[in-house]
Amino acid sequence: MTIRMFDLCGADPERRFSPFCWRTRLALAHKDLDVETVPWKFTDREAIESLGAQKVPTILDGEKMVTDSWAIAEYLEETYPDRPTLFPNGKGEVNFIRWWSEAVMTVGVASLILKDVYDHLDPVDQPYFRESREKRFGRTLEEVQSGRDKGVKAFRQALTPLRVTLQHQQWVAGSSPGFADHMCAGPFLWARATSPFRLLEADDSLNDWLNRILDSYGGVARSAPGYD
Repeated sequence: MTIRMFDLCGADPERRFSPFCWRTRLALAHKDLDVETVPWKFTDREAIESLGAQKVPTILDGEKMVTDSWAIAEYLEETYPDRPTLFPNGKGEVNFIRWWSEAVMTVGVASLILKDVYDHLDPVDQPYFRESREKRFGRTLEEVQSGRDKGVKAFRQALTPLRVTLQHQQWVAGSSPGFADHMCAGPFLWARATSPFRLLEADDSLNDWLNRILDSYGGVARSAPGYD
């Protein structure tokens, strides 16, 4: 049975950009499960509220609805134990990656691309995005993104733990990819979909890992519209 996934999109329905949806899309590909992605916009609330959900990613597996990328990963692991594991070393240590990727990577990327994201949205979604994000950051989108040529240096420095880890092992999860990699890749795929701004320098060793993520699972991430 094909799993349906509600996946955040911009004005172009093929441009899928949510870092949290990318976690789930990679997890489904990792489990080698058939999936139908349903483009969803910020103002399409009724489409998921009718299912009992309030945010994406949301999946429908038969009659089972699951929302939130972490809850979905746990559900996939428990429901499809015969498929490749998302947690090769258990979930305990991956929880650290979960919170670190959100606090450092997702917030860091947001400060560099928010206005670019806004520019890729359907006009009907733009007022909501501007109001909610400016309230969250306490500044205009333009002010948040200003000075990013300087701000990106601090972001790159903050990635040192990820960079050093990948100098000692092939994947964040160890010898093979796992949900830890998907969580760390999500912010990069968010930026790739919505902004031409370069997060990493050309000679950054993280590019090797990111390119392997893009090409994994039949190139599901590489084939998505984005800036390369």
